[in-house]
Amino acid sequence: MFNIKDKIITFVVMKLLRKILFPIVPIYYLVTWMRNRFYDLGFFKSKSYNLPIICVGNLSTGGTGKSPMIELLIALLKNTYQVATLSRGYKRETDGFRLADTTDNAKTLGDEPFQFYSKFHNEVYVAVDSNRQRGIEKLIGLPKKPDVILLDDAFQHRKVRAGFYILLTTYQDLYSDDWVLPTGNLREPRQGAKRAQIIVVTKCPKDISVSKKEQIRLKLKPNANQKVVFSFIDYSDVVFSENESRNLLDLENVTLVTGIANASPLVAHLKNSGLQFQHLNFPDHYAFKDEDISILEQQHVILTTEKDFMRLKVHESLCEKLFYIPIKAVIQEQDIFKNCILDYIKIS
Repeated sequence: MFNIKDKIITFVVMKLLRKILFPIVPIYYLVTWMRNRFYDLGFFKSKSYNLPIICVGNLSTGGTGKSPMIELLIALLKNTYQVATLSRGYKRETDGFRLADTTDNAKTLGDEPFQFYSKFHNEVYVAVDSNRQRGIEKLIGLPKKPDVILLDDAFQHRKVRAGFYILLTTYQDLYSDDWVLPTGNLREPRQGAKRAQIIVVTKCPKDISVSKKEQIRLKLKPNANQKVVFSFIDYSDVVFSENESRNLLDLENVTLVTGIANASPLVAHLKNSGLQFQHLNFPDHYAFKDEDISILEQQHVILTTEKDFMRLKVHESLCEKLFYIPIKAVIQEQDIFKNCILDYIKIS
């Protein structure tokens, strides 16, 4: 587990490394730009499919809110269409294509796909495969094939040509203000944003002003055919365990445990809510070790995210004290967003 001293040392070292590696930035930029250009010109082949495929992704490395966006799309579509989600299954302990069923957990699917399955069960297909072409073909081959496939975190996976791209960028860290790796956080040059039909600025303040939205639009410089919408995270006042629910502020002696890319918005929300807690912060998709679990077993009440809950609940010793706080993405321009998605599906 990382203490404050470890975090400070890690932060300083990483910041120094990024500065040292600045000369590599033009090389990374050129390689990723050429790759995209070869796909655009047809030298590298992308495969299209005869059903609506919606890709949700980002230009940055993690933390833009892809999982809440996938869940928002599921909620929007599941009552009308047979929906499937297809993810890579990051850090899972299985290989190849896997369609979620009652035998699965975070180890077999990955934490985010298992979160989708746990929340929506048999209302949607939840599949994982690092080979997205194979994953799509397996889904299409099901006895009842999906009407719509949602590709999770596949914006750079250009071997598949989705029909509709949703690009996420955070309010506090716009891709227009960033550099490519290794000095910045961009997986590819900013021009890649032009592939998107909708750009969603995520994790905005609920009271973001019209003038601030316009400032951000000017920074992002969307094409005439691109929509820019704004979303915020809505936190529940009720927290859940495997067996019960409680009001957030009824919890006492709370330890917040996070293993996500950016826990700052959640920490700020809990402090603003008046909850008293200590915070144990781990890296994104962290694989909890036996010594971590031993420390967590000593805590009175553990509050965590849905994603972390999927990995922690397999430890029976934690179940009675383990709670998660649900979140959802709320699009402020709901009608624009909804109509764009539904119009695309109808004409596909």
